[in-house]
Amino acid sequence: MTGKSFYITTPIYYPSAKLHIGHAYCTTIADAIARFKRLAGYDVFFLTGSDEHGMKIQQKAEEEGVTPLAYVDKIVAGFQGLWQRLHISNDDFIRTTEERHQRVVQEIFRRIYDKGDIYLGKYKGLYCTPCESYWTERQLVDGKCPDCGRPVAEVEEDAYFFKMSRYERRVLEYIEEHPDFIQPVSRRNEMINFIKQGLDDLCISRTSFDWGVPVPIAPGHVIYVWFDALTNYLTPIGFLDDPGKFEKYWPADLHLVGKEIVRFHSIIWPCILMALDLPLPKKVYGHGWLIVDGDKMSKSKGNVVDPVQLIDEFGADAIRYFLLREINLGQDGNFSRDALITRINADLANDLGNLLHRTLNMIGKFQGGVVEKSLGESEIDKAFLAEAERTLLNYERDMEDMKLQDAIKGTWTFISRANKYIDETMPWALAKDEARKQELANTLYNLAESLRRISILIEPFMPETAAKIWHQLGLAGDFRTVRFEDVRVWGGFAAGTRVNLPEQLFPRIEIEDEDKKGAAAAEKASARKAQKAETKPLKGNKNKKDGKGAAEGIVTIDEFSRIDLRVAEILSAERVPETDKLMRVRVSLGTEEREIVSGIAEYYAPEELVGRKVVLVANLKPAKIRGIRSHGMLLCASGAEGLSLVEPAAAAGSRVK
Repeated sequence: MTGKSFYITTPIYYPSAKLHIGHAYCTTIADAIARFKRLAGYDVFFLTGSDEHGMKIQQKAEEEGVTPLAYVDKIVAGFQGLWQRLHISNDDFIRTTEERHQRVVQEIFRRIYDKGDIYLGKYKGLYCTPCESYWTERQLVDGKCPDCGRPVAEVEEDAYFFKMSRYERRVLEYIEEHPDFIQPVSRRNEMINFIKQGLDDLCISRTSFDWGVPVPIAPGHVIYVWFDALTNYLTPIGFLDDPGKFEKYWPADLHLVGKEIVRFHSIIWPCILMALDLPLPKKVYGHGWLIVDGDKMSKSKGNVVDPVQLIDEFGADAIRYFLLREINLGQDGNFSRDALITRINADLANDLGNLLHRTLNMIGKFQGGVVEKSLGESEIDKAFLAEAERTLLNYERDMEDMKLQDAIKGTWTFISRANKYIDETMPWALAKDEARKQELANTLYNLAESLRRISILIEPFMPETAAKIWHQLGLAGDFRTVRFEDVRVWGGFAAGTRVNLPEQLFPRIEIEDEDKKGAAAAEKASARKAQKAETKPLKGNKNKKDGKGAAEGIVTIDEFSRIDLRVAEILSAERVPETDKLMRVRVSLGTEEREIVSGIAEYYAPEELVGRKVVLVANLKPAKIRGIRSHGMLLCASGAEGLSLVEPAAAAGSRVK
């Protein structure tokens, strides 16, 4: 245990409308980091919340005929509901309308005013209401707001100003002397260039609306929404009422924000903190935007993605995994429904789900469901355990460096390696030889231990799935108390543990073919073929020879040569849900992979099939069987004990003649 504290924040989101997938992305990143830090033994404080003041909220409320507070109450409840459904583990949720926060904002205003860094003046300039941002003429882009591209309005009113210009040189020197303060580097360079253009004093009060924190020294003035919002990071950690807590957590270790608001967090916020004589946050990280199918999200384009609907359809952990695996932190990322489904099928259903299902099935079948003690290591075992150690070292390094995508990739490389380990050791073969019983026990122990480790490594990304794996492994204790140190030494899986029956983690998602003509009929016909055709003799046309009668089942050499028989290697296998006879098999033909639905589930367990060489009818017309596109047929022999696969010794892809 480190005994160190770690304070991480997201932006507090603006409740002018419900949240979209981009907000979910940011908060999921923060949650994964917070969860990892807890695993690593840190005392974590994770804050998110809602930024509820400003002209835009007041206008929205007036349009709906309700008070601003009633308007935001409803939307903020949606925020909190989404974070609960997405398994966000925040320690506090700050609302800027709370009395505890308003006291902090007013006290900060007083302190900076008493220091002489706030003065009364007259504001005349350009204001973007949607962004709640002030701009000068030179900062506009084509006469519009440089952040959102919408029109700005000229306003004139009495206002209080914060002497931000006084801190221009100091904040620039700080950024230049602390290269890790703003990340990634591209954002840091943008902020340095912005400051070098000169910082104007910041208008921090308004009189043209009243939905905000009142200025404590001037009735009729409310505090500018960004001055109000940025100070939220001080409120929940005891700035006014708990000095011990404040000393523990401040300065914040990480402000995670979207790239469009890095300027507020890395320039305005440091100037405020300097005026308060408080240390600056250790890091401001500006992540990229999430675009949809190559285009920026926009209500007018109708491409705003609702995370609640995605969770309803695919589950929270699948969404979390996709966002963290698909997008390189710091860069813009693309959300695509097709890409999401591909990740679920390939990474979650096939790789992770298959590993868990195969392992538990073999422990149940070969050892009565009990994980036996490992008493030795073969060369194959040693190579596998070495890979496990490399994975652990790389994972910890990547997570500490905020390279979440790399950490996930490394974990899934190990998951693939564990699946390959099954193919290398062939437990089903070991189980048939009493003399190799301990070798079987060693192999199954290593698989169980690898899954114990995997459950801990994926917890920051997929907390619900991690807990399910832990439960299916039959492991004792509360998974929430597990720490990263529990995986540092191989062998933490207690021998004698009885595993539970495997349960499907992620069902495969089928995408309907574009051409649906005759699909229902084809599916029924193909299902019958898959269950029966392996035992059916090849049937040709009636042959007439020398005027004699026809002979059924006779084919010419030309007819036979039309059938393309190939050697294939089985890569993975799983039973088709809600069927007794159908097995879904993925095979390699050397240069390509295919999926086959075959009626062999009564005669083989999935784990017995992987690695076998079989004969495939490669040019059979593809058909959909139980919603699965089956491209080929496996040849079987029929005997008294049922079906047996024809197993050649040739390399995958070889033609059978």
